[in-house]
Amino acid sequence: MSLEWLAAWGWSLDGLRDCIAAGIQSVRDCDTTAAVSVACLLALFVWYCYHVGREQPRAYASVNALMQGPDAAGLQNGFVYCQSAECVRCSHSEGLNQKLYHNLQEYAKRYSWSGMGRIHKGIREQGRYLSSRPSIQKPEVFFLPDLPTAPYFSREAQKHDVELLERNFQTILCEFESLYKAFSNCSLPQGWKMNSTPSGEWVTFYLVNQGVCVPRNCRKCPRTYRLLGSLRTCIGNNVFGNACLSVLSPGTVITEHYGPTNIRLRCHLGLKTPSGCELVVGGEPQCWAEGRCLLFDDSFLHTAFHEGSAEDGPRVVFMVDLWHPHVAAAERQALDFIFAPGR
Repeated sequence: MSLEWLAAWGWSLDGLRDCIAAGIQSVRDCDTTAAVSVACLLALFVWYCYHVGREQPRAYASVNALMQGPDAAGLQNGFVYCQSAECVRCSHSEGLNQKLYHNLQEYAKRYSWSGMGRIHKGIREQGRYLSSRPSIQKPEVFFLPDLPTAPYFSREAQKHDVELLERNFQTILCEFESLYKAFSNCSLPQGWKMNSTPSGEWVTFYLVNQGVCVPRNCRKCPRTYRLLGSLRTCIGNNVFGNACLSVLSPGTVITEHYGPTNIRLRCHLGLKTPSGCELVVGGEPQCWAEGRCLLFDDSFLHTAFHEGSAEDGPRVVFMVDLWHPHVAAAERQALDFIFAPGR
């Protein structure tokens, strides 16, 4: 192994792996120089891992690990309010694309550009993508190009998580009913959020809001919250990830709107689904069913309504954001970094 070969090496992990394998073979052939080189490279590898781990900007704790943590800062009435003008999720400033590209460059510097083609393309041409999209699908913050698109997806798209949620239907329903009893004592119990609608009432109870755990709420629904940690594709480490109980009272209409991105599928598990309730995504209507999941791409124009009577009671779903099945693992890791809460 000459010094010229060592200088030409690109310090990539793949190169390191190949070098170590070659070194081990050389040791077997009694090549002392190679053995010394391999030992040095192993020391450099340990240093590299330590260096990257030390500089990692945020720890991606598992969902369950947050249960024991203290209440997060910035919580009011039990859910998160964004107070930062720099928030990528809430910002629509002209500098957003530059900010995203800076985040991507920082990620690639720490890890790799490998597999970043679509994200790089999406950020570079984000303005054109969002302005030229047909009115039926216009994500408000980030559009990842070349993803298969449709208003609704079959349950097979995320089969494991859909089946897990449906098996735990009764658990989630019981915890909702326990929570909902508090509505008899006051108009809006702690932890619930009232959303703006042209008619009726739409309230939500967040366990995860824009990638941030809401500890006070999670402790009120411990089994449902722990269930999130068992989902393989739950978005829990970036601002596009949410999990909540969503309640529509009779007579409620939600204004048509677009979600922020096409990298996720929104999953609704029906808990209480009286007649007269409907979800319309991309102009296509669907009805919820109790104990069944409905997957849709909320970057399409969508609305929901409850036309039933007071005797029918509210429509209730458990909502959780899952990764789009065609976003690769490397892309998910990068998007978690680029769109980390508070970044």
